[in-house]
Amino acid sequence: MLTVDVSPKKEEVKKRQRQFLLEGAIIGGVALILALLMPFILSQFRLKLLGRFLSLCLAALGIDLIWGYTGLLSLGHGIFFALGGYGLAMYLNLQLPAGQLPEFFTLYGVTKLPLFWQPFHSLFFTVIAIIVIPSLVAGLLGYLIFRNRIKGVYFSILTQAALLVFFNFFNGQQQLINGTNGLKTDTQTLFGALVGSDGVQLVFYELTILCLILVYLLCRWLTSGRFGRLLKAIRDDEIRVRFSGYDPTGFKVVVFAISGAIAGISGALYTVQSGIIAPSPSLEVAFSIEMVIWVAVGGRGTLIGAIVGTLLVNWGKTFLSEQFPEIWLFFQGALFLIVVTVLPAGIIGGLDKIRSLFGWQKRLVTYPAIDENPEVQQEKEKIID
Repeated sequence: MLTVDVSPKKEEVKKRQRQFLLEGAIIGGVALILALLMPFILSQFRLKLLGRFLSLCLAALGIDLIWGYTGLLSLGHGIFFALGGYGLAMYLNLQLPAGQLPEFFTLYGVTKLPLFWQPFHSLFFTVIAIIVIPSLVAGLLGYLIFRNRIKGVYFSILTQAALLVFFNFFNGQQQLINGTNGLKTDTQTLFGALVGSDGVQLVFYELTILCLILVYLLCRWLTSGRFGRLLKAIRDDEIRVRFSGYDPTGFKVVVFAISGAIAGISGALYTVQSGIIAPSPSLEVAFSIEMVIWVAVGGRGTLIGAIVGTLLVNWGKTFLSEQFPEIWLFFQGALFLIVVTVLPAGIIGGLDKIRSLFGWQKRLVTYPAIDENPEVQQEKEKIID
């Protein structure tokens, strides 16, 4: 009978714990540099750009969690990104004197605040909603897809179709959420301070760094234990996982819901640092595909590659569009072609291959027959004794 071993050995657990602590220390050091030095090095404009890119790194981590580790290529993550952004924008637009409505309501003749806006008067509810609502939508969508054992390219097509449905819905709701114009955040106030002011933006920049650390550690924890082994098993051979007695549906729904929640946090932090949330571009197909490209460039299935790819692509886009405004898209296209043809495993995957070639990384040892594996021989000796 085929089985999937998801119980790590003691040596592997200790090694994983040491690696986890080392990564935590490195990430903490980088985060301190970003949080303490960058505000003094970069101009306010560049700092806001960096804050936006770091918030996008969160969405990329969610994509890597489901694509790199579970094999689920979602082309509709803009749904959850936009839900998080709209949630926080609704709260900020309600920071008005009692009895007043956001300005766009009066333009369309709305005299009473819609019912679904009412809970967003509360900051506590808003913070919970930014996480829970995208997670619930992702979980429901995932359940409807995964229970029918839909996967591969068909899963990608369905997520993209769902994205188009949400885009058309949000785009047409002028009276409820200002439709194509979206909701502005930089002109609103938070605790009496203008959201677009330098001081408030610095706070959100620091908050973005903190959230990025926590989400990275969460993803690393999820992918390094028993749960992570099952995700990789589902990615590599889902049929074998089913024959081993596990139901992949529940695991895929859970990981997809977690990824949706991460995208919601990303959308909220990006919205307050960009100043607006609207169906375009957050709910456009191109934006969701870009998220996948960031992960592919950095190296899927590595987590750190998702962060590296997001920062590299977005900083490259900004630099090239400023220096070569007429032809920068050609540079961007060339970068993607190089990654696909020369570095199919992404930047981090390419570095791993280089380390292996120079002997800086232990190579995987394989055996022509399973009986020749020393570990198998040791287990046989134990059984005989």
